[in-house]
Amino acid sequence: MALLRALFLALLAGAHAELPGCKIRVTSKALELVKQEGLRFLEQELENITIPDLRGREGHFYYNISEVKVTELQLTSSELHFQPEQELTLQITNASLGLRFRRQLLYWFLKVYDFLSTFITSGMRFLLNQQICPVLYHAGMVLLNSLLDTVPVRSSVDELVGIDYSLLKDPVASSNLDMEFRGAFFPLAEGNWSLPNQAVEPQLQEEERMVYVAFSEFFFDSAMESYFRAGALQLSLVGDEVPHDLDMLLRASYFGSIVLLSPTVIDSPLKLELRVTAPPRCTIKPSGTTIAVTASVTIAMVPPNQPEVQLSSMIMDARLSAKMALRGKALRTQLDLRRFRIYSNQSALESLALIPLQAPLKAMLQIGVMPMLNERTWRGVQIPLPEGINFVREVVTNHAGFLTIGADLHFAKGLREVIEKNRPANARDAQAPSAPPASTPASTAAV
Repeated sequence: MALLRALFLALLAGAHAELPGCKIRVTSKALELVKQEGLRFLEQELENITIPDLRGREGHFYYNISEVKVTELQLTSSELHFQPEQELTLQITNASLGLRFRRQLLYWFLKVYDFLSTFITSGMRFLLNQQICPVLYHAGMVLLNSLLDTVPVRSSVDELVGIDYSLLKDPVASSNLDMEFRGAFFPLAEGNWSLPNQAVEPQLQEEERMVYVAFSEFFFDSAMESYFRAGALQLSLVGDEVPHDLDMLLRASYFGSIVLLSPTVIDSPLKLELRVTAPPRCTIKPSGTTIAVTASVTIAMVPPNQPEVQLSSMIMDARLSAKMALRGKALRTQLDLRRFRIYSNQSALESLALIPLQAPLKAMLQIGVMPMLNERTWRGVQIPLPEGINFVREVVTNHAGFLTIGADLHFAKGLREVIEKNRPANARDAQAPSAPPASTPASTAAV
């Protein structure tokens, strides 16, 4: 009985587990780049440490060592790798550094050079250990965390829509680092709204590139539904905004209706309104990505200071192809109108009468509407990467229900530049904190 109850609870928990809309895999190939940039930053941090003066007395020996400066630092042997339960481990061995300092020595006996050398070396090693460990701890726990704080979690995309990249569970470290994100858009006016994720869960199997990002159909569906709920998927063209050739064709097509309904408005401005009637839906297949859109098309005359006169209302079905690309750290989309048809929801006879309008309306969409859509979609949406790191040499692969993008990484800015920009204000002028207590995991260094 207890076993059945445990099984039932496990199934219940699995049924309510939220599926990710976005997954990211960082492979071991990325670690060499990250290690080199990270070690360069650590070297700069260590070269700027302040070492206190060393002065005192040992029997008849008096000493004063001051103005100690690190002139050279070499981290000749290091290894960065993913490790289960610790995520990322950096090991540094055989580090060496050069020092410059002033010394003042006073002693009563001759032939004490070996003693002095050993004494000074031991003293400097003690001082350096007292300074280096806190610097490493501060760099790893405070400064590098300020870099991670630049990763967008829940942010606005534009004035209408935001995106939520919350982690759904702890990252899984093996030979790679795998992360699962909510990957959901939302209208800013409805911050608590969310679209239920019923799409196929994206999968990541590849390891050849530095980073892989996977997006499910849910990722794109939530974006389109958010814009739909925000009222952005509608367009109204009045008067001179309607292309001239289309204006002439519409007036000729509906001349009889204009004369019958209201002949006095025959010279009034023409109005063409497109309004998406339901949230568009994305379909991802190995052959490509398509977006299905259904909209109402209303044609009316708009006489000045009078109610508008509706001439026709029709339904438009469109299929758009979508090509995805990563540029910098933004996911960009290029849309192309592939299929288009209009029909009347009133009668089949009226649908036949609309056939002459099909080609000019499609041309109007391609010339007037698609560039506006692509101007917005090509701006893209940011992928959760720290500031200063970009994607390069990307490869897009479509699967059934999701797509993956493999890419390499490029540091567009130096790690120090990004960290200095985002360094906590109270840490800019503060001294490095003391080393962590023995119970806290931390990096160690031997000099």
